[in-house]
Amino acid sequence: MNPTVLTILISSLGLGTTLTFIGSHWLLVWMGLEINTLAIIPLMIRQHHPRAVEATTKYFITQATASALLLFASITNAWTSGEWSLTEMINPTSATLALTALALKIGLAPLHFWLPEVLQGLDLTTGLILSTWQKLAPFAILLQLYPLLNPNLLLSLGILSTIIGGWGGLNQTQLRKILAYSSIANLGWMITILHYAPNLTLLNLILYIIMTLTTFLLFKIFNSTKINSIASSSTKSPLLSIITLLTLLSLGGLPPLSGFMPKWLILQELTKQSLFTPATIMALMALLSLFFY
Repeated sequence: MNPTVLTILISSLGLGTTLTFIGSHWLLVWMGLEINTLAIIPLMIRQHHPRAVEATTKYFITQATASALLLFASITNAWTSGEWSLTEMINPTSATLALTALALKIGLAPLHFWLPEVLQGLDLTTGLILSTWQKLAPFAILLQLYPLLNPNLLLSLGILSTIIGGWGGLNQTQLRKILAYSSIANLGWMITILHYAPNLTLLNLILYIIMTLTTFLLFKIFNSTKINSIASSSTKSPLLSIITLLTLLSLGGLPPLSGFMPKWLILQELTKQSLFTPATIMALMALLSLFFY
């Protein structure tokens, strides 16, 4: 790809996310999300093979649907309240629609079906951008909207995501699909606690981005897309293989690694809120995730 075009696309990615970060008007926030989506599509399709084209088409249709739903939610809220401000979403129907749209954007269960397929069709660099940078803008909106969202709906989405993220990764041999299910499970943990302790959601998101960044970069160094290729590369560079192993276990939340800290704090907060059943289910699903890691 032409370096000038690449620079423009990466700058647009940054601009879209920044607009969403600083915007307090629904149209500005929506515009930021749209710029973000349109900037990553040429990066996804630059390889010109059928899998990349299929993944890009699926991603575009999903994101366009989510954006339309988000715009509809903001217009409905403006119609009933006369306010375009992000924090003035007083209409419960609009808040639920906005949450559904953002869940579809980031790939929360049960709206997760596009994520493993799309990630599988991309190269590791674009997959890295999709798994990390593209999560920032929707979470910026969620962290501003959290007092207005239905806690039971957030809890349901979170628990379902941890269950599907745990079960879905068990039967996979493709590393990108495993990372997609890992993403769904980690997002489930973040969404579950969003209403009760948004600072824990932010902590979990930061740690998840650092660990996913490390994992994707290590796979890129090894040029690995399947589990077998990691096993063969351990003889070439044992130190990097050990780092890969520790990063994967950290993503799964094995104590005493850093990935365990947010999970422990989230379980602690859930028990303080007397949500014992969700805490138990999520702890068991974390064991499933650890098993496939």
